[in-house]
Amino acid sequence: MCLPPIHLLPGQIMANHLKSEKIKFIIPALDCPQCASQLMTGLKKQKGITETEYDLIAKSATISYQFSLISPQDISAYLTKQGYPPEQTAQPHRCIPFHLISTAVSGFLAVTGTVLGYLGFPAFPLIIILSTAILLGGYQIAYRGLRALVSLRLDINFLMTVAVAGAIIIGEWSEGAVVIVLFSLAELIESYSVGKVRRAVESLLQFTPSTANLLASDHLPDANPSDGSARAVPVESVHIGDLILIKSGERIPLDGIILKGRSHIDQSTITGEPLPALKQEGDEVFAGTLNGEGALTMRVVAGYRDTTLARIVSMVEQAQAKRAKAHRFVDRFASWYTPLVVAGAVLIAILPPLFFGADWLNWIYRALVLLVISCPCALVISTPVTIVSALSSAARNGLLIKGGIHLETIRKIKAIALDKTGTLTVGRPQVSAVIPYNTMDKKSVLTIAASLEAGSEHHLACAIQTYAQEEGIAQLPINSFKSIPGRGVSAEIDGKSYILGNHPMVEEWGWCDHRVHDELSRQIAKFKTAVLLASEEGVLGIIAFDDNLREGTAETVERLRGMGIEHLVMLTGDNQGSAEEFARRAGISEERAGLLPQAKAEVVVEMRKKYGPVMMVGDGVNDAPALVSADVGVAMGAAGSAVALENADVALMGDDLKKLPLLIALSRRAMHIVTQNITLAIAIKAVFLALAFSGLATLWMAVFADMGASIIVILNGMRCLSPPE
Repeated sequence: MCLPPIHLLPGQIMANHLKSEKIKFIIPALDCPQCASQLMTGLKKQKGITETEYDLIAKSATISYQFSLISPQDISAYLTKQGYPPEQTAQPHRCIPFHLISTAVSGFLAVTGTVLGYLGFPAFPLIIILSTAILLGGYQIAYRGLRALVSLRLDINFLMTVAVAGAIIIGEWSEGAVVIVLFSLAELIESYSVGKVRRAVESLLQFTPSTANLLASDHLPDANPSDGSARAVPVESVHIGDLILIKSGERIPLDGIILKGRSHIDQSTITGEPLPALKQEGDEVFAGTLNGEGALTMRVVAGYRDTTLARIVSMVEQAQAKRAKAHRFVDRFASWYTPLVVAGAVLIAILPPLFFGADWLNWIYRALVLLVISCPCALVISTPVTIVSALSSAARNGLLIKGGIHLETIRKIKAIALDKTGTLTVGRPQVSAVIPYNTMDKKSVLTIAASLEAGSEHHLACAIQTYAQEEGIAQLPINSFKSIPGRGVSAEIDGKSYILGNHPMVEEWGWCDHRVHDELSRQIAKFKTAVLLASEEGVLGIIAFDDNLREGTAETVERLRGMGIEHLVMLTGDNQGSAEEFARRAGISEERAGLLPQAKAEVVVEMRKKYGPVMMVGDGVNDAPALVSADVGVAMGAAGSAVALENADVALMGDDLKKLPLLIALSRRAMHIVTQNITLAIAIKAVFLALAFSGLATLWMAVFADMGASIIVILNGMRCLSPPE
């Protein structure tokens, strides 16, 4: 047996007297949602506290305070005084929890006393046994209940204290003891269940190694052995720019870029995709992923607190703050429900005996039963457990949902807009033809085009640069570079101006002729994309590209239709002929071609007016206006994109479009379970309110129903930890 230590969470204090600071406390006793809400309300009234947030799943409270008015020690002292001491949780307790031992002993004494009472045992020894059971099992409850009374809060601890005290006063010692044991046992089960949900979120980080094989570092000179061997060091001591070695079969400790080596990497912890991906020099790899057969030398690009995996876990935790409407409804309902029922209990205890000559003890007992029923724990906890379980399950499957509010909205989606390049297609177009004009030849066209695109990350620019490298073409220095989003680029080479862009851009300058139009028509007939290189001399060349649909795109579209998503629209800046062909292959009946980024956003707004809630699926960067305009913006392949991770409502960590039906199915199941839980919690309350008023319910039945309902809705919500069929 051991008692937990009381400490502040290490590294959380940021001493600065001039501005508001934040500190995070872990509070193991923070199990009851209503208690947590009332505790934070009381804390916020303290001088110097500016804002409070609590996370029931993580049993934590984040508090903003003014360091000049109140210290972290003062906050800790207040929490401890209220019966909720903060605890250091860096290492789990490996001893039997005191709460478990006290509940077990209390239960043994309560059962013993109750049985002896039925056997006619003398009253005085029974009272000793049962009072010991009550004190041992309920001393923490009573302490918190008295603190709640002082703070004018009506939490479950106060209600249980009054109920047990009332039972003792009317001589129901056995029932008071049973009530304490049932409540304490239910708290243990509830804490374990909620802890399982918390551990599901934390398990995402267990894949990150605690050490790294350091090869070279500017920050740790002694870690640079002359023989080139690696030295194991803690990941927190590794800095950006350091070189580390990843051995065969090891997990990668930090995000980085491969400098040497080639291997297959299992990225399922990040993307949810089961098949290993081939990685080689220049490719990005992520912390927590598993190296395959080859040794890799890697340059670190992010500290251990800023890895992609760490950001995912952080965002899943922060997502709880973006509460669904159902969650906000439950909180509002609970805020007036408990005071109303407590007032009703007082009236039930007083009015029948006063005005109708009813038996005082009988109606006081009914009022005590009503008090136990009045705590809305099951109702309040039903939604957050379900939401967090769903968010955790989604993250483990490569779906990062940025809040319960988005999870709820996804269920209502009636239409989906999908970007073509990089979403429906592989997004890695290849140059299929280079057609020179005027006095140019193929090499000259490629040289100028590759030079113009040297600083661009656009998918067509990358294709041109790759093709030029394969042809052994060197780039020329450029001046006055300008990017025209959705159209092309312009720059000067050797004092001469060039543009490289789509047909409408070149056509505006009046540089196209019948030869260019004929060639473009031939390329469009082959369903290819084309860009034009031009100068004041006219069009100098056409570069055509091929791209392919992602594997399983047509099946995904068909499955979405089977789920009731009837309106799917493909958006692209490509030409009409190419757009129609790709839409046909994907099984999409409607396409919009030749769209600039802002025009895509306008189409999304139009779809919202026509069909209702709309989801936009794009690459997270080029489609930013459209993603923001949609009810839910989904970014594809966000694992290596900080922009997509930060700005999208939902991020598909990999490039697997087949995860889209899973996302919708997960949302629908989660919100269905939320509805189930709310209905169940309210129904149980309603039934026992009626039973309590009619005198058919006992105290222990009320505790069993109240805490039993909490456990049922928690277990029901935890079903979302596993992905839907």
